[in-house]
Amino acid sequence: MRPGLNAILGPTGSGKSSFLDVLAARKDPAGLSGEVLINGALQPPNFKCLSGYVVQDDIVMGTLTVRENLCFSAALRLSSQISPREKEARVNHLISELALNKVADAKVGTQLIRGISGGERKRTSIGMELIIDPSVLFLDEPTTGLDASTAYSVLLLLKRSFKDLTCQVSKDMNVLQKYNILNTNISYLNGVFSNDIVGYACEAHNNPADFFLDIINGSSAAICNLKCQQMPITHLASNFEFEVAAVSQQSIEDQLVEKYKNCSYARSLKAELERITRAKDNNIKAKCHTITYTSSFFHQLRWVLWRTFWNLMLNPQTSVAQLAVTTLMAAIVGAIFYGVKDDQSGIQNRFGVLFFITTNQCFSTLSAAELFITERKLFIHEYTSGYYRVSVYFLSKILSDIITQRTVPTILFTCVVYFMIGLKPTVAAFFIFMLTVILVSCAAVSMTMAISADQSVVAVANIFMTISFIFMMIFSGLLVNLKSIMDWLSWLKYLSIPRYGLEALEINEFVGLKFCGNVSAVMSSPAADILMCTGEQHLTFQGIDYSSWGLWHNHIALTLMTLIFLIIAYIKLRFIPKFS
Repeated sequence: MRPGLNAILGPTGSGKSSFLDVLAARKDPAGLSGEVLINGALQPPNFKCLSGYVVQDDIVMGTLTVRENLCFSAALRLSSQISPREKEARVNHLISELALNKVADAKVGTQLIRGISGGERKRTSIGMELIIDPSVLFLDEPTTGLDASTAYSVLLLLKRSFKDLTCQVSKDMNVLQKYNILNTNISYLNGVFSNDIVGYACEAHNNPADFFLDIINGSSAAICNLKCQQMPITHLASNFEFEVAAVSQQSIEDQLVEKYKNCSYARSLKAELERITRAKDNNIKAKCHTITYTSSFFHQLRWVLWRTFWNLMLNPQTSVAQLAVTTLMAAIVGAIFYGVKDDQSGIQNRFGVLFFITTNQCFSTLSAAELFITERKLFIHEYTSGYYRVSVYFLSKILSDIITQRTVPTILFTCVVYFMIGLKPTVAAFFIFMLTVILVSCAAVSMTMAISADQSVVAVANIFMTISFIFMMIFSGLLVNLKSIMDWLSWLKYLSIPRYGLEALEINEFVGLKFCGNVSAVMSSPAADILMCTGEQHLTFQGIDYSSWGLWHNHIALTLMTLIFLIIAYIKLRFIPKFS
């Protein structure tokens, strides 16, 4: 492929995207043979970070404006030696070149936010790659989903017309060389189809690219045009089916490949390839593909954190709705258990509401399943292109979710529920309660991330998480007395997040409470054996260590579970780009 604009044409399923990924060094080289040379030399290991790649589906953050997306790309992909003023100037120049001035400060758009048009979105995606001024720019089906006018404007951005053309015939990448590739210009292809292979002439007003695809794909329409013109009208009806069936796609491909091999263009191209091969240093072996970064870890973290927080704030589905649902749920729970009393019913009500709070915190984290799944394509593309490290993306997601989606709603929930129910009225008990609920939420959301990190479908991840939380809920301590469980099953309680949270909340609430008024008088009554007059009695019956160590032991267990699940999630996320 010579300098200029080259196009890979082929029917659906012929391997165009796979071939493009191989050229762009974005495919795992395992199982592939041959070499990709650039100016006669092997690709540098970080070639995918030096070149631009526009994927087929526009991967742009929809809640940000066109300018903000371009600034994000410039901040992370341009050298740190370039000043912010120069980066801003390059962004402004690119906006002008892409004719995006009118929509520069408009949001790209999401399913809930009205945004820019499809052509403007495509030009924004191209601008995200052009910001680094790459020597090579790959575009995977840049006109897919666009109308004729918009597609024309996008192509004008790249070049006024195609100069070089690559027609891919084979559907199997392993036999690509066997069936060959027609790599030449349009004028030469017109000669091949019209002169060398008699009858396949492109009409004056027909699109050459569409015509070539019809021929190599064995389209009956293109063949019929030829036969209908040559055949007498009287024989047209009787011989139509026979003539069309007689020309198979394979025979057309064989003819094209044979004519191509014997033409002067192919011979000159083969000679040039042999010259390049001889000039290449065979002692230099291809190195594994690596990703290099132009900015430091903390610079990346600052920009990715900014975008993640800003995306959450501008997305009403994850910001306003979350707070509204949390407030409504807190009000309902507070109304049901309002003004809990210090009697026997108070034991049941306290136990029940603490169980509900811990269980609710677990199931409310199911929304975190979308955290990595919805941005999976965006993450793979940006990481592969050298925007940021995996650790930066992971840490940004964790911090943004824990702060905005877990900590803030939990604080709001605690402030409403705690005082409406009338739990232990001490400052220490209130903050321990809040800390425990936050730890439960963090442990549950980390498990959700660990399960969903390598999933591509939200529904599948939700099934796994729901089953896990149900089993944890059974071993939390309310539905079954943990002391009565058989030994060979009792170990499962150590895997239960709600159990640690419920035990900590019970210790915090029940220690020091009395539920029988004059305890000495009640203890001497006949009903003393069936009454629980102190919180300590209830905790002992549940088999809970209500010492200070018992409380902090549960907090430590929740913290360790959070760390373990986060490590698992990170490991899974680390390997996603390698298998995608």
